Amino acid sequence: MRHAKALAMTDPIRPRRNFYGRLKGKSLKQSQKGYIEQDLTDLSPGPVDWEANPTRQPLDLTGLFDTKPVWLEIGFGGGEHMVHQANANPDVGIIGCEPYINGVAMLLGKIRRAEVKNVAVHPGDVRDLFDVLPEASIDRAFLLYPDPWPKTRHHRRRFVTPEHLKPLARVLKPGAIFRVATDIEDYVRQTLEQVPRHGFEWLAECAEDWRNPWEDWIPTRYEQKALREGRVPHYLTFRRM
Repeated sequence: MRHAKALAMTDPIRPRRNFYGRLKGKSLKQSQKGYIEQDLTDLSPGPVDWEANPTRQPLDLTGLFDTKPVWLEIGFGGGEHMVHQANANPDVGIIGCEPYINGVAMLLGKIRRAEVKNVAVHPGDVRDLFDVLPEASIDRAFLLYPDPWPKTRHHRRRFVTPEHLKPLARVLKPGAIFRVATDIEDYVRQTLEQVPRHGFEWLAECAEDWRNPWEDWIPTRYEQKALREGRVPHYLTFRRM
């Protein structure tokens, strides 16, 4: 009894986290259900969820990717960018995080077709992943067309808030690059206000640095929609200090 009581006193307390985004959309195709049933477990970065890792032990990234640099994509959408980067950078390991199961299924299909091996997938809240990523373990992070939460009262739900940026800064290595792409001007404003407050330096030297996409960029479905609707993409690059 005393042993159980001691464990209860030392085990981490699960934080209360509200999640506001979508978890599921239209019914999955039979092929997509097959991707999830057959591939998702093998692509896990390790025990992330609280039920699987209640003591919040750090993930073994060396066991996952050997000595490769590790990149993180936060909210990979349909997975176009993640698979593109994995194909172009076989010497890098990429972890993708996305709670929207339809997006996860689309990514798994793309991974199969591209036959990339240097990827891992967490189908859940990135805050849970931050809990178990080792400190200063990530070499690059991407936040591409995140949910804009346009209403003022919902701005606290955006990723670019202390609740997300503090743990992001903890897991990024000094000198690591953090890329943000968005077509929402107010999201740009909040990003430029908040990200530098959490240990990042904005690397833009002139307007072209945020108007032009990165050299290794591939347009996503969200960017294509923004362009069709007349919105202007912004490409922001930060460095972890």
